[in-house]
Amino acid sequence: MKLGDMDYEKLLRLFRALNEQQVDYVVVGAVALGLHGLVRATQDLDLFVRPSTDNVARLRAALEAVWPDPALAEFTAEDLLGEFAVVGYVPPEGDLTIDIIARLGEVFGYDDIEWQMLDAGGVPVRVATPAMLYRMKRDTVRPQDAVDAQALRAKFDLEP
Repeated sequence: MKLGDMDYEKLLRLFRALNEQQVDYVVVGAVALGLHGLVRATQDLDLFVRPSTDNVARLRAALEAVWPDPALAEFTAEDLLGEFAVVGYVPPEGDLTIDIIARLGEVFGYDDIEWQMLDAGGVPVRVATPAMLYRMKRDTVRPQDAVDAQALRAKFDLEP
């Protein structure tokens, strides 16, 4: 099965590894929409993570369990604590890109993200709630976010 153009089996492996390593994470973005039943094509996974040293070490171990990549050793919590608070990771195989997010501007940090556990092919996954995704997308300037926000609002009967 694929989620958009993404390799669903590879995602499931990553979700299992995140759980096994006890990473504090929440899936947001198009993959979260897909897990809520609003599937659209994407080639990136957006992961909100707690930017602590120990959590990033667990995240790195989870990523390494799926992609043994020496470049992962260079990724640290300090990378997420800077001005931009987002690190992109492109695994050495496939078309997937992973955006690792600690903060979106001054509006959303890890502890602000409301999430729920959803089942993805038998794997429990921490996913932002529909209401949270709507709040994250409704006021941005990206046209795709406006489309996503409207779809979330309609499917989940969310207040504007």
